[in-house]
Amino acid sequence: MAGQAILRVDWKRLWVLGAVGVVLLMIQKGNAFQFKVGGSGGSWTVPADPNAAIYNQWAEKHRFFRLICMGAVFVYDEDHDAVLHVTKDDYTNCNTAAPLEKFSYGHTVFTFNQSGPYYFISGLAVNCHKNEKLVVVVMADRSQRNSNQPVSSPPPPPPQDSSPPKNAASSSIAGILGTIAAFVGSSLLSVI
Repeated sequence: MAGQAILRVDWKRLWVLGAVGVVLLMIQKGNAFQFKVGGSGGSWTVPADPNAAIYNQWAEKHRFFRLICMGAVFVYDEDHDAVLHVTKDDYTNCNTAAPLEKFSYGHTVFTFNQSGPYYFISGLAVNCHKNEKLVVVVMADRSQRNSNQPVSSPPPPPPQDSSPPKNAASSSIAGILGTIAAFVGSSLLSVI
């Protein structure tokens, strides 16, 4: 008995570490921003003035950054419309035939996972021709750059036929798993 270590769990330490893990998860999600397309009272529909590019005017008033997990919220009548994530050519020509992604649930949250332009049009070509379309340009966050590093040229834009991942679930899962691993690891250290 004298040579064996007794495994005891310090529940108070374990509880504190668990609380720290929860706080870390909340901090991770606290940096996410979502903008309702068209503003707080707006919705995704044909503009009252079909000659006005109201959605692009709205987007120009906002700054979208990739590293802050920004997203756009589209609210629309799911029985009469949809949101299509498309290429630049399909945006220009209001081509609804082959979208990169189609959303038709009436409430769509689109997360911007990479910098560059994102093109959205109505699911109905006739609505798109009446300016129910949107371009969002997502900028890379360069605020974290070390001032001692040389300035490099920006990376080339992604090919137009490529699409960003459908959602940020993979990064959220990685963050959650990392937090759990840190919690378990620190718990094991406190037990030993």
